[in-house]
Amino acid sequence: MGHDFHTNQPIYLQIIQRLCRQIIRGELGAGDKLPSVRELAVQMGVNPNTVQRVYSEMERLQVAETKRGLGTFVTEKESRLKQLREELMTEQISSFISDMKEMGFTASEIVEGVRKTLEHE
Repeated sequence: MGHDFHTNQPIYLQIIQRLCRQIIRGELGAGDKLPSVRELAVQMGVNPNTVQRVYSEMERLQVAETKRGLGTFVTEKESRLKQLREELMTEQISSFISDMKEMGFTASEIVEGVRKTLEHE
């Protein structure tokens, strides 16, 4: 089935981002079982070693936990999931602001542009 991946970032990081976004959107909740390494490898069209790296990194980030013989699960620590949500929001906002400043927009222009856009949603 495979997914499109960008060439400017390692595939395993892109998969981590996709899973983290599913978590913060609530598609994957605290304690939910993640697909097996083989299942996710097939879904994503990647090598199982890549998925193993994804899960290892998610464990290091304390977003997932592996239970021997049962599989890998989203952490049940709600405080960590809340922190993840805040981290991703800050990351996206910082990137957006950096791009806008690079294009020459001032802080007040950025704020006004965001306000107008939100009013029209």
